[in-house]
Order: sequence, then C-alpha cells, then structure tokens
Amino acid sequence: MGVDYYKILQVDKSAKEDDLKKAYRKLAMKWHPDKNPNNKKEAEAKFKQISEAYEVLSDPQKRAVYDQYGEEGLKGQVPPPGAGGPGGATFFQTGDGPNVFRFNPRNADDIFAEFFGFSSPFGGMGSRGGSRFHGGGMFSDDFFGSSFGEGGSMNINMNQQRKAPPIENYLTCSLEELYKGTTKKMKISREIADISGKTMTVEEILTIEVKPGWKKGTKITFPEKGNEQPNVIPADLVFIIDEKPHDVFTREGNDLVVTQKISLVEALTGYTVHLTALDGRKLTIPINNVVIHPNYEEVVPREGMPIPKEPSRRGNLRIKFDVKFPSRLTADQKAGIKRLLGT
Repeated sequence: MGVDYYKILQVDKSAKEDDLKKAYRKLAMKWHPDKNPNNKKEAEAKFKQISEAYEVLSDPQKRAVYDQYGEEGLKGQVPPPGAGGPGGATFFQTGDGPNVFRFNPRNADDIFAEFFGFSSPFGGMGSRGGSRFHGGGMFSDDFFGSSFGEGGSMNINMNQQRKAPPIENYLTCSLEELYKGTTKKMKISREIADISGKTMTVEEILTIEVKPGWKKGTKITFPEKGNEQPNVIPADLVFIIDEKPHDVFTREGNDLVVTQKISLVEALTGYTVHLTALDGRKLTIPINNVVIHPNYEEVVPREGMPIPKEPSRRGNLRIKFDVKFPSRLTADQKAGIKRLLGT
C-alpha cells in the first residue's frame, strides 16, 4: 500500500471524523516546524506527512480510493469528464492522449490554516493570501500553549473562508477501455481572479489516465479547479468513472460474464465457444465432457478484468448458457430419444 496514512495519524482504519481531527490537531501542533527550531528538517517532513494523511483520510472520496487502491492508486490514477456544475468549470472531451492524473497534496500550511481557521498568527490573520508558516519565530511556546484549549478550539474568533461544494462529472468508458486502460484529455474553461480581484476566463487541458481494471464509480479529484470567487475557496472537480454497456460481456466485480445461446442437441452432445476477448484475442473454449444443463456455467480462469491493485492478476471469464428446447417433438423423435437415453 506504500505510505500508511492511518499509521502516520496514529488512528485505526475505522477512525471517524472526530478521531481524525483530534489526531491531526495533536500531531500538527507537535511537529509544526516553527515549534521545532532545533530539528526543523525532520519536523517539516513529518508535518507534511501528517497534513497529507489528514487531507486524504478526512475526504470520503480520497479515503475510498486510498482504501481500495492504496497510495499508488491515489497518486497515479485518473479522473473523468462531464458537464460543469454551478460555479465550477466547463468541460470539453478532447479525445485520448497521454496520462497524468495525480492526486496533488495541498500545501501543509494551507491545511493547517484551514483546520484552525487562520493563515498566519501574526499579520494577515484570516487572509488566505497572508504569510505562510515558513520562516523562524512564527510561533512561540506561549502561542501554542494559550491559543488552543483542551479541545483544540481557537480562543480567537477568526474569519474562515468557505469552500465551494465539489463539482461531480462522469467519464463514460467502454469495457475495452477499462480492460486495457486508456488516456483521455479534457479541456476545462474556468474563471480565475488576479490580485486585484478581476476575473478572467482561462482554458486548461486535464490529462486523465484510466487504469486497467477500474470499476464504475471510481472517483478521482482535481483539487480546487473550479471558478475562483472572492472569499471562496474554489471547488474541487470530482470525476466519476461510468461504464458503457457492452454488446457481448457484462461485468460482475472482476469477472466477465457472457451468455451463449445453444440448441438442445449442442447442450447434449458438446459445444465449442468462440469469443473475441476485450483485447482482440480469439478465444476457443471446447465443452465436450459435460452435459450443458440450463444452470451450467463454464469458468475460464484469468480471462476476466485486470485487478487494479495487482495488474498481473485477473478475474475469471464465466460462460453461461441459454439452452433452446424444441417447442414440440414428433412421435418418432420421442421414441428415438427414449431408445437412446433410456427411461
């Protein structure tokens, strides 16, 4: 899984929002670089890790991706397209291309500021554009000891920017694309503000890497890519994988399922299944040693969908059968069947 965010925050995997807040509050205060002038380099590294862990685990979407795919899935996977939502961004699908979606952790100081409600304890309080926490002497022991009560709440009433709600968009992929993986590009158009507050429209290309085996409902977040507005933190763009119906296969978890229509004679005497796999290979599966009854299922190992966390492994191909029985039999046919099969 790579980095263990639960271990970094010293919480277990069932930790709730309050547990995460308490853990972050305690550790962020302990390891803030300005609180550790004698071992600043180590403190900065730990402070960054703590902030990244809190950012992922406190966001249900990021946490779900991390729990399912680990750090690699969170930082090396792709998002999707759709239509812009209120105050968000406008999307234009531009076709396939390279691959680059990454979860980019936000600045640790920004997370600290958002959590405690200020950007800088001295000068520019409450203003997101104020000075960062870098630089010596920003905090004294008195500040750490007196500004936060037992519960970690600020004794100072400060303004805190609200964040625009996430904008969700769907990226519809064919089963072939989800089988092999693909890269899509999307152009977004959004409003940004300059220092004076004046807004302008800019266009940006988002590169979206779809990993082999991704499931419908996989969510990927581009942080703060919505429109910029005064006193509002831009919305995150959340992309949700959707799956286009396939003419031959359906997907059940990591398995592929196909139904073959066969006659009663074929069911009784043997049948060979011919299929084109999602990667174009021709599959030939003979079934000669069993009688194919209506509930029979032939399982072909490792011909299903790739398993995202273990790309070298695959689910199974499951072949079901729709046996067509004759609507009627002549007397001679009935007699022949009785003679051959016995009664």
